[in-house]
Amino acid sequence: MSPRVWLRRAYEPPTRNDGYRVLVDRIWPRGVPKEEIQIDEWCRNIAPSNALRHWFDHEPSRWAHFCEQYRAELDENAEVLATIVERTRSCGID
Repeated sequence: MSPRVWLRRAYEPPTRNDGYRVLVDRIWPRGVPKEEIQIDEWCRNIAPSNALRHWFDHEPSRWAHFCEQYRAELDENAEVLATIVERTRSCGID
C-alpha cells in the first residue's frame, strides 16, 4: 500500500495499491450500485455543502473562493477528518 492519499473518481475501479477507501460526496454516484462500489466509508458531511456546490456551479472564476469556503467547512468538521486519518493509519497508511 502507498503512504499517500490518492484522489479517484467513484466510477474508477479500485487498484491493488488502494488502502482505506472513503467516498466524499453528498450524493451517491449516479449509476453505481451500492453493492458494486468498494468503499470502506461514505463521508457525506465532509463533502462541500449543497449551498456551496450550487453557488460554485462549475464556474472557474469562483474556484479560489470555493476553495476558501470549503476549507472553512472542513475546519468545522475537523473531528470527522481526524477520525478518517486515524482509520487510515490503523490500515497501515500514514
